[in-house]
Amino acid sequence: MFERFSLMAGPCVLEEDALNLEVARVLSLLSGRLGLPVVFKASYDKANRSKADSLRGPGLDEGLRRLARVKGDTGLPLITDIHEPFHAAEAARVVDVLQIPAFLCRQTDLLVAAGETGRVVSIKKGQWMAPEEMAHAVEKVRLAGSPEVVVTERGTFFGYGNLVVDMRSFCRVRQAAGVRVIFDGTHSVQRPGKAAGSSGGDPEHIPSLVLAAVAAGCDGLFLETHPRPSSAPSDATNMLPLSDLEPLLERVMAVRSALGEGEEGS
Repeated sequence: MFERFSLMAGPCVLEEDALNLEVARVLSLLSGRLGLPVVFKASYDKANRSKADSLRGPGLDEGLRRLARVKGDTGLPLITDIHEPFHAAEAARVVDVLQIPAFLCRQTDLLVAAGETGRVVSIKKGQWMAPEEMAHAVEKVRLAGSPEVVVTERGTFFGYGNLVVDMRSFCRVRQAAGVRVIFDGTHSVQRPGKAAGSSGGDPEHIPSLVLAAVAAGCDGLFLETHPRPSSAPSDATNMLPLSDLEPLLERVMAVRSALGEGEEGS
């Protein structure tokens, strides 16, 4: 699925159908306009929210129904997070890519359950993990049966409440684990603990980090986007406004063109 430079994008958490489809239809148009493969991303359950009373999403059953409606309307493939091993097989009935959250990237039972579905698996690199350590997580998923595994880089803790992106990580993960490496340009600007009881963010740095990662050789992008980020129930402080997505992607494609990166097999 990720043989070509691709984009995984969508709102952080699934909302009502109108919002989900608003975003997905824009993504579908951009995919055709830019010749860029796009996978629609949204979570049915944000199980690692900071506070007990934070909104988590519609849950597994309703969430999968909403994701299915996105696929039925736009034809876009789907990616969503799983947090429990028993969710893997259920989610795999609907989605094309299972995502392992960064905080859970070493959880053997979860990785194995995802691999056993035979779906593509994207593993978020833990914020505390060295690039080379991801080879072990990838091996768990491969041995369980997944035909394709990618690793998504989302920044590394630099002290408390701050993330930095080591642009060497794309090459180092690729060499250690033999996988394509995606760059998460929105969670990388997150500021854990910046706000009282929740994460903050510095979304003004998304474009510079994304363009730097593309120039450094990442194999694709992960971007959470929303038409009205300030009203989003999750990750409001670090999502890219939907209206800013096309101009950013045009710059991304220009950088790739300048680097001589063709689309076939790139």
